[in-house]
Amino acid sequence: MFEDEPAIAWPAMPYRAPVFVLDGSHIGSAESLLGDEEADIFHGIVIKRGSDRKMVEIPAVRVKKITAKGVLTDLDSGDVAGLQPYREEHWYHLGWGGLFRKHPEWSE
Repeated sequence: MFEDEPAIAWPAMPYRAPVFVLDGSHIGSAESLLGDEEADIFHGIVIKRGSDRKMVEIPAVRVKKITAKGVLTDLDSGDVAGLQPYREEHWYHLGWGGLFRKHPEWSE
């Protein structure tokens, strides 16, 4: 999947990009990036899981490729139900404007 698509940097990932597991199944849409843009440290993404519309986190180590058309993970379909719920306080624990934040250019 996405073999012919060029990879893009994590800050350029499109808002609400479709997210897929290894077998090509669509598991949800990217709702937020987790990382530090200034230090160029990517921690992962928050997706709205398609099966139940819950917000869950996918760690950066599980993201295999980001393209303009979507995100490919190394998850299998069985892993999706076990993804950790997104906890905003986990990523904003350093205070207002802290180190970890959502991509500032994303807006509806």
